[in-house]
This record gives sequence, C-alpha cells and structure tokens, in this order.
Amino acid sequence: MTVTAANPLAEQVYNRLKEDIFNFRLLPGDNFTETEMALSYGVSRTPLRDALFRMQREGYLDVGFRRGWKVRPIDFDRLDNLYDLRIVLEMAALERLCQNPDPSPGLEELNAVWLVPEEQRESEAVKVAELDESFHTNLVAAAGNEEMTRIHTEVTEKIRIVRRLDFLKKNRVLATYEEHGKILKLIAKRKATEAQILLRAHITQSKLEVRKITIWMLAEARQEQVQTQT
Repeated sequence: MTVTAANPLAEQVYNRLKEDIFNFRLLPGDNFTETEMALSYGVSRTPLRDALFRMQREGYLDVGFRRGWKVRPIDFDRLDNLYDLRIVLEMAALERLCQNPDPSPGLEELNAVWLVPEEQRESEAVKVAELDESFHTNLVAAAGNEEMTRIHTEVTEKIRIVRRLDFLKKNRVLATYEEHGKILKLIAKRKATEAQILLRAHITQSKLEVRKITIWMLAEARQEQVQTQT
C-alpha cells in the first residue's frame, strides 16, 4: 500500500497556526474565517483547511456550520487533570526504574544533559522547555512500559500550550536543572520514595507557575488587542 506524504505547505501552515496560538497572537475565543486566514497567511484554502482540521482534532480549535473557526478557550480544570495524570504516570515510572537492578541506557543520556556544571547549562527558554519535555518523556520511556509511554506522550502534547511558559523566569530554569539532577541521583541510589516526593513537588510547582503566567499573558495580550482595535 502506498503511503501519501504529508502536504509540506499544510505542515507549514499548521506550525504557524500553533505558534500563533502558543504566543497568544490568536487568543482563546478569537473567531476567524478561512478566507481571512488564507489572506493573512498567503496560502490557498486547501492546505489551510488541512491545517485547521488537524488543529481541531488536537483540541486547539472549534468549527461551526456557517460560523467559521474559533480558538478554543483554555480549560484550566482539564489541564489540572492532565497534570495529575502525568504525575501518576511518572511516579509509576520512577517506581519501576528504582526496582530495576540494571541502570537503563535512557537514564545515562539524561545524566549527560542534566548533571552538568552550571556554565554548561542551557539558558534559552524555548530550548530549556524542549529539554524539560524530553527529560520527563524519556524518564517514562526508560521504565520500559510502552503503553504508559504512549499515554504520557499524549498528555505531554495536550499540555504543551502552557507548559513551556514555565521557563520564562530564570529562577525556574535554575530550579529545573537542580531538581532534575536530584531526581536522577535518587534513581541511581534506588531511593524511590524520595524521588517520587521530589517529582510530585516539581510537577505541582510547574503547574502553579504556568497557570499564573498564562492568566497574566492572556490579560496582557487581550489588552493589546483592544488597544489595536481602538
């Protein structure tokens, strides 16, 4: 069976749409038509529609008959539930890792990233966000349960819209390096309970931080939008 390659232009439009939503250039509740967006992006309707329906499937947009498209509001209760599910999965992964007598090769790769001198640490927010996501994803993958890894990957995608905001403050970058390093050292010592306590606190603090920053950024972006329109 022949597999049809993804439309490169639709992929570009998809990435641009997601970036506009992530950076609050398209705000929750904003409405737009396909014609307006096609003109704004300088593309035809076909690749645009491919990208829009992909964003709809992923939960970022809603579409209504004769009402056009709408950026879906951020559901903080749903995000809280996803963060709670993430904690459950990662706690289980830590338990498995600490019970394994042989160190996982995946952990060695994480050690090479997070157990480094301060002068070798990444400081750029976007890059740290990518490294942080990779840390937690690979931590679960290292436990060796494919179904747990699959579900965790899905959760990671759904919270990405706010999670990356956690690294806009320097103190959060520093805390992430310190806490990730401590978690890895505790796993190496097979101290599951201590590692789980630290991991739970680490994720819970991140959840609180991104909620505060998201609400603030939304208010700022909405105010700028109002000023532009007046």
